[in-house]
Amino acid sequence: MTGPIARVRGNDYRTLRPEAGFTPALTVSVVVPAYGGQDKLDLVLAALARQTYPAELTEVIVVDNGSEPPLRLPGTAPKGARLIRCPEPGRAAARNAGLAEATGDVVHWLDSDVVLTPGAIEAHMRWHHTAPYLVVTGYIRFTEAELPAELPDDLETCFEPAEPHTWIVDLVERTGGLTDNPQRPFSLHVGGATSVHARLIAAAGPMDDDLVLGQDTEMGYRLSQAGAVFVPEPAARAYHLGPTMRMRDKPAIDRVSHAFVADRVPAYRWLRGHPGRQWKVPYVTAVVDGTAGYDEVRASVDALLAGTVPDLSVLVVGPWDTLRRERRAPLRDPALDLVLVEGHYRYDGRVRLAAAEDVDPAVPYVLRLPAGWVPGEDSLARLLDLARDEGLGLVNVLLSESAEGVVAARLERLSAFARARLVAGPGEDLDDVVDEVSGVTWVDGETYGFTTEAATPVGRRSAYRARAEAQAEAARLAKENERLRAQVGKWKEEAGRWRKSAVELRREVGTLRRELAAANRAAQQSLRTVVSTTMRRALRRPRD
Repeated sequence: MTGPIARVRGNDYRTLRPEAGFTPALTVSVVVPAYGGQDKLDLVLAALARQTYPAELTEVIVVDNGSEPPLRLPGTAPKGARLIRCPEPGRAAARNAGLAEATGDVVHWLDSDVVLTPGAIEAHMRWHHTAPYLVVTGYIRFTEAELPAELPDDLETCFEPAEPHTWIVDLVERTGGLTDNPQRPFSLHVGGATSVHARLIAAAGPMDDDLVLGQDTEMGYRLSQAGAVFVPEPAARAYHLGPTMRMRDKPAIDRVSHAFVADRVPAYRWLRGHPGRQWKVPYVTAVVDGTAGYDEVRASVDALLAGTVPDLSVLVVGPWDTLRRERRAPLRDPALDLVLVEGHYRYDGRVRLAAAEDVDPAVPYVLRLPAGWVPGEDSLARLLDLARDEGLGLVNVLLSESAEGVVAARLERLSAFARARLVAGPGEDLDDVVDEVSGVTWVDGETYGFTTEAATPVGRRSAYRARAEAQAEAARLAKENERLRAQVGKWKEEAGRWRKSAVELRREVGTLRRELAAANRAAQQSLRTVVSTTMRRALRRPRD
């Protein structure tokens, strides 16, 4: 690949536009770890021999992970395929053994029970010819068809009906093909049929063979930290011969996997719900200059440790190896402030004193904070929310501005800076490239709670008491609310009775009105009768 390297923003690989008629130039190493299952392996290797990607650019490495009897390469295997042995048990160890032998520009992981359709590797490699930082995963379908003695020409007729890999399909569909700022695109890295540019693996390192399960996910996370873009490719189709172990017993598999992965993959926030635990890979590392003075360093570090982000480590940089403590006149020691910083934090499990900055590349975020500046209790959490929600690679925090210049803190997403270093040209400003591939913004430090006034950290017991008081008050208010609800219920019941009484009264009034009207009519009729009778009598009376 010559010329400038194509740049992708976030995980939106759609801008790469791979050509259907590309000219193959990159080599690919297909690594197939296997333990037993010679009948399935024979079909897998026969399918590799039928690939449309040039055979001279493809090497196949089968790793026998201690099978008894030992595995063999069948006559239908691709020309030049190699069989090596790895006695150390475990799929991660077997893959690493194959990786050590691989010479390709791209490494294609392939399980020994996954049969590729003829154009699968070509579909993978079409993407890899567009950029050197891609992880491409094909679409696997799970078949329970009876195994054929030989690989048929028509795989679909032989292996269908089959079930799709629903987890991957759902992940891709709900994230717009992993392009809608997904939080965990690295979850696409599954070892069954995934290809990775060798440059990325060199940066991320091999699989973690300390893990019992979850090696694919953990390596996918480290590939993401190295700057990877993850691409689902539906044209790279394959058939898995039978169900996977996860499909057979998912709850038990997840239970074991999560117990180990939680320590190594900070992006799985839902596995890190404990409010005070420390993890092998923290979510964020804060870097503070330890030479800035004891009071300034302590103000910044103590505020960070007391914040609402417990999943944090602090790296204090200074020449600690040069300290020679003055025993006779310690107060006149010219390095007294360094001695105080070193003595104050030497045994704190979340603080590390280092002579140079050496942040673990697996850490998602790094906060670079000038000593003496004090973040508020929730400042770091708010910055992390902003970076995550907006998919930003860098959040600059303006702390002060004067004629002497600008003082700022920086929250960096390490994966964005890794990508920027992969694609940056000579002399390019790295922040500008980060802005192009991920996004950069500035925020006001005062708005986010940064000051130069050291505050007394709120202790856990004080926080507990405040929480207990708040809970008691909430319980009291809830009880009062229930009392008022009951009172309102009584009022509603009384109002109902009043409404009923009012209706009855209206009915009685109506009846009385009708009776009164009838009485009035009767009285009037009686009066008319009396008057009429009186007048007739008067007319009949003789006149004088």
